[in-house]
Amino acid sequence: MIDTLEIIHKFYTPGTPLCDLLVKHSTQVAQLAQVLACRIMERHVPVDVEFVMEAAMLHDIGIIGTDAPGIYCTGTEPYICHGVIGRNMLDDLGLYRHALVCERHTGAGLSLKDIETQHLPLPHRPLLPVSIEEKLVCYADKFYSKAHPDDPTRTLDVARSKLLKFGDDTITRFDQMATLFGPP
Repeated sequence: MIDTLEIIHKFYTPGTPLCDLLVKHSTQVAQLAQVLACRIMERHVPVDVEFVMEAAMLHDIGIIGTDAPGIYCTGTEPYICHGVIGRNMLDDLGLYRHALVCERHTGAGLSLKDIETQHLPLPHRPLLPVSIEEKLVCYADKFYSKAHPDDPTRTLDVARSKLLKFGDDTITRFDQMATLFGPP
């Protein structure tokens, strides 16, 4: 098992608003992902729960490189790039499997079509969650806001409504995850 807080603290200063926000959000996502993992394992679907917990704690590590002052981020890249930034950060640490979760959790995943038609400043390749663990973190993340970390867990309808602006394909992917994992 890796020490996710130690990894976070390589990049974030403990006790700062940004670090506190990241840890709070990541903990919320990890706790829900664990509940959902246990639920799906009851249906005899194998899940690496330890990895899910680690990946959920690290999925947003790349926000530090983005320009998002509303959540204390003072980097230079657009926020949509935080997953790719996180992948690069974790790849550099040899955490390749965790890095893929970073890259693939944005929205309900991003298809190559999404990236091209929306002219997103991302690599031109599919950034879709593939493994059950990647899907768990991606899905659990949709129920919490970094901008409003003290808000209650979003309902399935609210989480879905936040994705409507990204189009039918995104909604279809989210609905498939909702069918697989159920409500929070």
